[in-house]
Amino acid sequence: MTATAYIVLFRGVGGATQLPVKRLREVLSDAGFGHVSTYINSGNAVLSSSLDEAGVAMQVAGIVRKSLGFEKHVLVRSREDWAAAIADNPFPDVTDEPTKFHVYALEREPADEDVARLNAKAVGTERFNVKGRTLYLHTPDGMGGSAFAPKIEPTLKLAATARNWRTVLALDEMARAI
Repeated sequence: MTATAYIVLFRGVGGATQLPVKRLREVLSDAGFGHVSTYINSGNAVLSSSLDEAGVAMQVAGIVRKSLGFEKHVLVRSREDWAAAIADNPFPDVTDEPTKFHVYALEREPADEDVARLNAKAVGTERFNVKGRTLYLHTPDGMGGSAFAPKIEPTLKLAATARNWRTVLALDEMARAI
């Protein structure tokens, strides 16, 4: 089986929860993943594997739990899925402010009724769109002051992790290099 390039996103990294990236690269490489690289100190890795997406997520989660004591969700996307999420951007008019435009990897496709409940909570200048396992969020006033963003996971009843557009594009570039 041929190896696939994957983007690995660790949920909940930042503040008090850090993943030492040098050690992360070491443990993932030692576990047999190929082309392991990390992007900034906020829970992003790119690697190759012959496992499927679920297998990569399960193995990476186990490795970081055992070796680094990190026990949060690990979300994985193939380079192909990541590229499709970039191409499907419903807000192309906001990419010139990449720190105010966020792409969420969702652990699964949310139920329609949960998306409808989330839509009812969207007020103000922020806007979002859900396509499959991806949620796009434009926060014109910045993510830090967003009253909407904290409502996403509990309303959709799933784990998710967001990356700003600059990070999304950087991870895509790294995965294409594999």
